[in-house]
Amino acid sequence: MKMIIKVILGVTFLLVLIIGGTIFYMTRGLDSGENMIINSINPAQLKDGVYRGNYNGGRWSNEVNITLKNKRIIQITIAKSVVFEKPEVSRELINKVIEKQDTDIDIISGATFTSKAYLKSIENALLK
Repeated sequence: MKMIIKVILGVTFLLVLIIGGTIFYMTRGLDSGENMIINSINPAQLKDGVYRGNYNGGRWSNEVNITLKNKRIIQITIAKSVVFEKPEVSRELINKVIEKQDTDIDIISGATFTSKAYLKSIENALLK
């Protein structure tokens, strides 16, 4: 009987650790992402070339490469994606940035933190 109680307590403790760790991991970076300000960029002021930028914010950490040609953004590639990537979100976001030539765009509905994280990487690359 004592052995069964020890096993139950051990399993319960392990489950609490796993659930607690998962909650911590899934919410780490939410505060900084919620209050993140994305600054406007102007690629016309930059030299042509490839610019690298990243954002470090828990599961939203990412890295992008931006190619400028003739003072315009012609390509944005994701070198390191967020943990739970939705390719359709990153594709739509990248298309909007290239079309507008700025990070001052509407955030993708349902992917606020992911959108902000990628936009911050783009900003970090071009405002270095």
